[in-house]
Amino acid sequence: MTAQQVTTPEDIAAALNIREIVFVQGQGVPPDAEYDEHDRSDATHYLATSADGTPCGAARWRPTDKGVKLERFAVLASYRNQEAGATLLRAVLHDVQAAHPNATVYLHSQLPAVRFYERHGFEKVGEQFSECDIEHYKMELRK
Repeated sequence: MTAQQVTTPEDIAAALNIREIVFVQGQGVPPDAEYDEHDRSDATHYLATSADGTPCGAARWRPTDKGVKLERFAVLASYRNQEAGATLLRAVLHDVQAAHPNATVYLHSQLPAVRFYERHGFEKVGEQFSECDIEHYKMELRK
């Protein structure tokens, strides 16, 4: 499993397709909530690929007025529990910490992913909330 920053139009299309499958088709997120102006402007995108080169995961990050927000982590169902998410997260964090070493790094985690992010150094901040009818916690990377 490998993950790297998206650098070609084909890779961005693959990342957006993974998000379509996971969030829009799989979780019923409305397309206009899933895709936003950040996709084509200030977000940095990542793509995970399996050993045979198949795109299997996607993520993005972007600077905000609160720090750096990690977003849109998605792994195709048949590749879950095979380190795709961890590989994506490590690649994203490596680049975010190099580019913004003193920034607060945060994300909005769906409830089933909270333990995954806790294992990777994040902690819940605040109360549970709903985005697109899916329950989340804000989580920050411990410094």
